[in-house]
Amino acid sequence: MAKYHFIAIGGVGMSGLAKYLLEEGHEVSGSDMADTKYVENLRKLGASIKIGHSSENVPDDATVIVSSAIRKDNPEVLKAIAMGLKIYHRSGLLREISEQAQQKGKCFIGFSGTHGKTTTSGLCSYVLDKSGFEPAFVVGGIVPDLGINAQHKDGNYFIAELDESDGTIVKYSPDILVINNLEEDHLDYYTNGMSDLVKTFETEIEKSKKIIINNDNSGAKLLNGNFVTFGLNNADYVAKNIVYTKESTNFDIYHNGQVLTNIKIQLSGIHNVYNTLAVVSALCEAGIDINKVKDSFYGFTGMGRRFQKVCEIDGVEVYDDYAHHPTEIKATLDAAATKFGKENIVAVFQPHRYTRLKGLWNEFKTAFDEAGRVIVTDVYAASEDPIEGINAELFAEELDGSEYYSGSIGDVARKLLPTLHDGNVVIGLGAGTITVLGKELEKMEKS
Repeated sequence: MAKYHFIAIGGVGMSGLAKYLLEEGHEVSGSDMADTKYVENLRKLGASIKIGHSSENVPDDATVIVSSAIRKDNPEVLKAIAMGLKIYHRSGLLREISEQAQQKGKCFIGFSGTHGKTTTSGLCSYVLDKSGFEPAFVVGGIVPDLGINAQHKDGNYFIAELDESDGTIVKYSPDILVINNLEEDHLDYYTNGMSDLVKTFETEIEKSKKIIINNDNSGAKLLNGNFVTFGLNNADYVAKNIVYTKESTNFDIYHNGQVLTNIKIQLSGIHNVYNTLAVVSALCEAGIDINKVKDSFYGFTGMGRRFQKVCEIDGVEVYDDYAHHPTEIKATLDAAATKFGKENIVAVFQPHRYTRLKGLWNEFKTAFDEAGRVIVTDVYAASEDPIEGINAELFAEELDGSEYYSGSIGDVARKLLPTLHDGNVVIGLGAGTITVLGKELEKMEKS
């Protein structure tokens, strides 16, 4: 049994790794600035967690785990360095976990790409679990119905979401690597845009045994290699005869020109057809008979913070969505408009990071066409400093017909609530504090 100490243990990614280690029998401690639901769940599993960062929190014989968000002058990092402790980036720990799984004979399936990796890794984990395969997994969101973001089990598969945002994806050597798509993003790291991103993925491809790519995505097609492909036309795995209803999406899947199966999912939008194709391709390439697991696809209702309904107030439905890239926002709003009608959609957009807003400014301006009304809140900076000339108020001015609401998300809710009417569908969009919009609206409504 080993000891691990997590700095900022309460995030969805870090908490998943901590949960996996606890279930594997290791001793886990950690710290965080807030007492979240993830922190409470880890305490129930036996983790010792302190609120606030302090050098006193660090055990003298633990491996210390950090994420890219942890600054080098964090007091716990400084204490770990002074003590000579081993310090792992979270990606280094995930690599170690994945290698141990492979040594035990598990097939390591990694889902990557600019969009959809949380949904595809979660869907794959869900389908295998519900079909009795007892997979081990670590993903970047809460898997619906299962209510968890990680588990350590003894089945033959290990599933993980592989993050490319900081280049650490090159650490992994999956048996099957799925690349959903590639687009410019994380421009604070990929300063040369697509060329840097493609170089990173080509390094990762060299370390992977089998690679599956979206053959309809222009970014993925910049990669060189021998790939298994999925798409809507010219690919090894093709979706055809797609039928959308308010309750479901139904389509046939062909493999090498022959009918493979029919799939029915609850999720809306063409992006979720691609997500399902990615998972079906991976499962088939892993040797699983898709017809033995296909019924489990329909039970999947979407990952936490992926078009997740959070409340309903006087006939107004409120959804939370993690979309923070123009393509993700467009996909969410397209699916919502198909379901509820464009005129009913109220999109509340919190830009995430100044570098992303600057680098994709024009792309963001075309992402909201399927919303009847758009509200722009102040930028969620994450760890960034402001950039002169890049702000939410100016963006709202350039986005025709949109409104700018300043202040906290509580302030936004206070201004928004009186303007809503029966039949509106409010969708909070972003990777920051916009996630509390539904709670703030409920609080306003009850006061």
